[in-house]
Amino acid sequence: MSFFDSEIVQQEAKQLFEDYQSLIQLGGNYGKFDREGKKMFIEQMEALMDRYRIFMKRFELSEDFMAQMTVEQLKTQLGQFGLTPQQMFDQMNRTLEKMKGEIET
Repeated sequence: MSFFDSEIVQQEAKQLFEDYQSLIQLGGNYGKFDREGKKMFIEQMEALMDRYRIFMKRFELSEDFMAQMTVEQLKTQLGQFGLTPQQMFDQMNRTLEKMKGEIET
């Protein structure tokens, strides 16, 4: 069975995408959030990034050809911006840490 034929993989991919879309839409109003709302938004983004990191690790560890191609496509796409997947996650974490710092002051 192919990596992408797995119902679990399909469901997690769908849920990640939906959750990401919802958070991005919600984030459009971030400036209007009170302090607790901002904290909740950041926590949800951190949780989503953790889920995404685990999901991508599954791709990396899989021996499935399509999973490996997906990893290579991501690397190529990020490489166009001078980034590696790890740098992308590091940048996301720095952004979230900066956002945390801004609400602490």
